[in-house]
Amino acid sequence: MHTEYRFTTIWRINAPLQAVWDAIHDPAAWPRWWKSVERVIEVETGASDGVGALHRYTWKGRLPYRVAFDMRVTRVEPLVVLEGEACGDVEGTGCWQFSSHDTVTVVRYEWRVRTKRGWMNLLAPLARPFFKWNHDYVMQQGGEALASLLDARLVGIEHSS
Repeated sequence: MHTEYRFTTIWRINAPLQAVWDAIHDPAAWPRWWKSVERVIEVETGASDGVGALHRYTWKGRLPYRVAFDMRVTRVEPLVVLEGEACGDVEGTGCWQFSSHDTVTVVRYEWRVRTKRGWMNLLAPLARPFFKWNHDYVMQQGGEALASLLDARLVGIEHSS
């Protein structure tokens, strides 16, 4: 039995689209600026645009557990879309979408996954709100950290599930 989650986060950052894209498109650098990302290991490099690249991620939010998974890049449209397939503690898809309006870059992240760890599935009926809260914290912290990295202002952030 697996429990499915669908989370959407939208960051609005007063920073150039290219700078935001460059930061997100370089996951190996995430642990330096996004404290919830404990480790990223490049397992395979993929094509010159990044398609096929495989990274192993370890994440830690506010709750006392870590989530580890491999993410293979499946789609890259520079400055528009970055998408991948996850497998490990969670499996499913993650998709970054980028756009800009005047001086604000809008980043929409959709995370559609199923939990693979037994305890997560067992506790899901009670823990689902806590897992959402933890995910929202990780993404809030990421938006703030990205804005700080780019010496920009986080204009807004939205979470939905």
